[in-house]
Amino acid sequence: MSKRTVRKVLLALCAGTIIAAAQPVPDNPPEPGGVLVFTAQARDYIFGAGGTLAQLAAEGRPIYVVHFGNGEKTAPGMKPSESRLAHEREAKAAAAELGVRETLFLGHKSGEMSFLSSSELRNQAITLMRFYKPESVFFPDWYIHYLRDDDVYRVGRMAEEAPYGAGNYFLQEMTYMGLLGSGARYYYFYSPYRPYRAREGGEIRALFVGNDVVKGFPKKLAAAALLESSNQRELDVALERLGAASEAPNLVTRLRQDGPAGMARAFLQQLAETIGARHGVTLAEEFNRLGGGGGLPDYVREHAR
Repeated sequence: MSKRTVRKVLLALCAGTIIAAAQPVPDNPPEPGGVLVFTAQARDYIFGAGGTLAQLAAEGRPIYVVHFGNGEKTAPGMKPSESRLAHEREAKAAAAELGVRETLFLGHKSGEMSFLSSSELRNQAITLMRFYKPESVFFPDWYIHYLRDDDVYRVGRMAEEAPYGAGNYFLQEMTYMGLLGSGARYYYFYSPYRPYRAREGGEIRALFVGNDVVKGFPKKLAAAALLESSNQRELDVALERLGAASEAPNLVTRLRQDGPAGMARAFLQQLAETIGARHGVTLAEEFNRLGGGGGLPDYVREHAR
């Protein structure tokens, strides 16, 4: 064999080795029924979907919660660093009460997500979806009108866009690291703090659904009561507004007596009852749901005939 032939063989072997090394490495199969939750801070997902998630956890489904905000502005009277630690501590306790398997904190500054690149946030969501490979994804509904919290809007919008990168050719660096493309089967949009209004539910291809949460509601109330810092902030705001209006002195007295946890429980009770009345049950949560359809659209099947 000539030197030239040997050189060609060696080059071919090296090229084959490089190509083989560049192929995606198959990762582990996902655990069935997994649920991935995106939220700006702990209070958002617990108030919007806590009862449903508690019931899913009771069924044995693994639930993973990702907090994008660090909660540094949620605790009145605390420094940002103290507030951040309080939010993380309370969020972990609340998640454990619901039965959440794992809680992650990405550490972005709360109230300032509009300064971050949407691509950065979206790529983080895509990576986590590839890692956990959930069957269902829950995230804030950024389509609802007059959102008071810009972080909720940013997280919801980014989370909805994340499935667009479910293929292996998007974020190829993750593909070659073994995190293969993955998309969920169901996507649940939740409204954190109020029922859906007209022209907000069931638009376009979304299915507007109400979920009976009677079984999971006690867990939701218990988890919400553990969010002491954010509950105190909401109570302070309510008392300030009522005081400025010089109205409802009896309500002010009752709020002071019940405290932050009492106000949160009363709010959630009324919210669940209001939504439940709409859907014909005692207590409910409601969602815009995508996914789980009947396969290819009719217009595609028509062309295949």
